[in-house]
Amino acid sequence: MSYLKFDKSLMINLEQSLTKEMLRTNQSGAYHCTTVVGCNTRKQHGLLVIPIPELDDSNHVLLSSLDETVIQHGAPFNLGLHRYSGNTFSPNGHKYIREYDCERVPTTTYRVGGVILKKEKIFITHENRILIRYTLVDAHSKTTLQFRPFLAFRNANDLCVENPVARRDYTEVHNGIATCMYDGYPTLFMQMNHKPRFVFDPHWYKNIEYLKDQERGIPYTEDLYVPGYFEIDIKKGESLIFSAGIEEVNTRNLAKMYEDEIKPRTPRTSFYNCMKNSAKQFYITNADGHYLLAGYPWFKIRARDEFIALPGCTLSVHHRPDYEAIMDTAKRALMQWMADGTRDKHLEDIDQPDVPLWAIWGLQRYSHDQTNDICRERYGDLIREMLNFIIDGHHPNLGVDPNGLVRTDGTMRPMSWMDATRPNGTPLIPRTGYLVEINGLWYNALRMASEIFEGVEEAQADVARWNEIADKAKVAFVDTFLNDYGYLYDYVNGSYTDLSVRPNMIIAAGLDYSPLDRRQRKSVLDVVTRELLTPKGLRTLSPNSYGYNPWYLGNPEERQMAYFSGSARPWLMGFYCNTYIKVFGLNGLPFIERMMIGFEDEMKEGCIGTLSELYDGNPPFIGRGAVSYAPNVAGVVRILRILKNLKIIEM
Repeated sequence: MSYLKFDKSLMINLEQSLTKEMLRTNQSGAYHCTTVVGCNTRKQHGLLVIPIPELDDSNHVLLSSLDETVIQHGAPFNLGLHRYSGNTFSPNGHKYIREYDCERVPTTTYRVGGVILKKEKIFITHENRILIRYTLVDAHSKTTLQFRPFLAFRNANDLCVENPVARRDYTEVHNGIATCMYDGYPTLFMQMNHKPRFVFDPHWYKNIEYLKDQERGIPYTEDLYVPGYFEIDIKKGESLIFSAGIEEVNTRNLAKMYEDEIKPRTPRTSFYNCMKNSAKQFYITNADGHYLLAGYPWFKIRARDEFIALPGCTLSVHHRPDYEAIMDTAKRALMQWMADGTRDKHLEDIDQPDVPLWAIWGLQRYSHDQTNDICRERYGDLIREMLNFIIDGHHPNLGVDPNGLVRTDGTMRPMSWMDATRPNGTPLIPRTGYLVEINGLWYNALRMASEIFEGVEEAQADVARWNEIADKAKVAFVDTFLNDYGYLYDYVNGSYTDLSVRPNMIIAAGLDYSPLDRRQRKSVLDVVTRELLTPKGLRTLSPNSYGYNPWYLGNPEERQMAYFSGSARPWLMGFYCNTYIKVFGLNGLPFIERMMIGFEDEMKEGCIGTLSELYDGNPPFIGRGAVSYAPNVAGVVRILRILKNLKIIEM
């Protein structure tokens, strides 16, 4: 029985099926994303969505969807589904779906009278190409298939309207056509492994609506261009493969290409396998190196998110070479930035104050996975350079005070992961001065560096300096952040202490080297458990704190205001569980295992097989924001790996 299978009763119920999305990527920035019934509900949805560096740094929807029609005895049965103005759905192809299975590849089985048609989609790794295999499982008479491609050729964050500029011409290629709607875009090749007949029948399908965008209070209506349709006969037991890509393909190789691509795939037959597949979808390889995307469908490569997510998305799924490839690229970028201020054109926000500290935390995970010696030999120069860069006062946004703590100015620009802004760009949460998680990461970085350089003669002067600062920071941290209520101030700026109960304190408590002792950790853990813990992660603000808003809903301004006002974040559970184990030891593992149930439930909700960007802070804890977010996947898979290593769960 498939772990991710949905039957006819759910698929024909649009109120349920339209909330379930699926995502597949090529690990080079391109993706395919839609709902399980094939009805696009976001402008970022599409069958072939790719980066076009020649245009900009965004993704672009080339092929929005492909409508299939089954013809028997001259009667057409259209399997497509679109939402038009007036909440009208057409052509209602979902009513023919018998089941949807997403275990190995997204597979939809349709039944039209005596016809049973299976559709399977697969993205080619590191190539801007999607393949769709159609297999006629059963039919009692002659069957013909038609395919209508809905073209967009637009930025994934924009919308298309009928216009006279769009080109309608096309070129016949082997078993298909090639077309390009606008200058600057690559040519789209649509081909099949058997020769179809292409009928030029151009139409604009107008006023297609995207339900999720409407809910988000942003423009949600567009027109899509259909140049015509492909038509081909198919026999019982026969398979046809449709290819859409930006290069012409040898159609004789499509069947082998499909089989070769599917062989190494890990079936999504368990919670861990879902997380493993999801983690690998964030890998990005381009001409400049290897990176980790923050999330789909609209996030880019962000330094902080990359370092937070990197250990979980690589080491925890036994992909050490990918960790090293991504970290090697990041190392080059960090070294260059520290040397002369030059920024990597892909790795955003490299100047943020906590970025080098998150990088060292990620390297700490690598040292645990390998050894201190291996970590030092490969990345010791980076660790040493980053710490001394900060201590010597060269970091523009992070300074070391005489008490050993680090301070940052976040009054005009967000300087932490809580980066929501007002319309004028200033922080909604002006965390400035001493930030609790940054200082926890700072103390951890100093101790970690001292550990891996212990006994290295030429580094002993640095080690002594790091330990001296860490000794002072440990005392100052407790004096500065720990309050009489047993939890940690979120940030302290001069005489101002922020009393908001936020989850940043659990990061400081859950680090390998925490400035808190066991009793202090337990006190923090108790407050976090009581006020912030949900089945979907930790709330960004306690319900007992001023301004609590658990619902990430409304227009962009309303959602921005609610971004860190109570919504839950799964990635923080990694630090929560680390703290729990440090406080309760192995006795705490059954509780952590039970907490994973809430995340496993999400495998069939939202974007199936992965985790959303955030979740409402109150029941029923609905997923919101981006459909798949790397730090969340990484945080949960790290916990699963810990439980597996301690033989608490099977994978």
